[in-house]
Amino acid sequence: MRPLAAWTPEHGLRGVLFDIDDTLTTEGQLTAEAYAALERLRAAGFLLVPLTGRPAGWCDHIARMWPVDAVVGENGAFYFCYDRVARRLIKRFRDDDATRAAYRGRLAAVRDRILREVPGAAVASDQLYRETDLAIDYCEDVPRLPDTAIDRIATMMREAGMTAKVSSIHVNGWFGTYDKLGMTRVLCAERCGVDLDRERERFVFIGDSPNDAPLFAYFPVAVGVANVRAFAHRMEHYPAYATEHASGAGFAELAEKLLASRMPTASLSPGGA
Repeated sequence: MRPLAAWTPEHGLRGVLFDIDDTLTTEGQLTAEAYAALERLRAAGFLLVPLTGRPAGWCDHIARMWPVDAVVGENGAFYFCYDRVARRLIKRFRDDDATRAAYRGRLAAVRDRILREVPGAAVASDQLYRETDLAIDYCEDVPRLPDTAIDRIATMMREAGMTAKVSSIHVNGWFGTYDKLGMTRVLCAERCGVDLDRERERFVFIGDSPNDAPLFAYFPVAVGVANVRAFAHRMEHYPAYATEHASGAGFAELAEKLLASRMPTASLSPGGA
């Protein structure tokens, strides 16, 4: 990972895709500095999309209230965007209602086994607001579990036939093969008229943890906030660049770099958010 200072933004950059927990936020808080960076990027014309493991309930709020164009949530289960002209929240799920209901019915057994066999693990406090996945807290509202326990949780999910990803605070598991990148492709095609595979070099991605590794590998300009180094031993792919500062301050550092370079133009297609 090279320092972000070594990167010179090119003309034609269209948008910033970003993780939320410990990338935009700092120790669980959305700071004024980080939120102001979002507002300044949006005012400059950058297309902004958070890609998060957080639940549908949070994403409803984010799509409506934050200065973003859309949000991909629950690790790629859906995207939400708010049409401010029609005053309507657009929801696009990867799976249909019946499939999601069937999957939800299978989560309880996995949850109960994990809580029974991994001392100290807890269901994430935001679980009630989730549509598709199971989030097990290993450090957000509980004393941090050892790596062996985190690995055990992920293994138990996979043994049950789930996809499992480790974030900076939770182990998330779901039935199905979707992920953040796949739903971001769908969002870009349906709402932006963008073939992401052809235009990936026009987007910057910034994240912090192992569940961001596929995005680090995919985007030529991938950035890790400084705290990404704490997860280096867990990641298959690393970002090309790393910020000097951690978490929200690192996000603001990237924003300053982009804002100092030029003023791009970008927007969703008519009728979008």
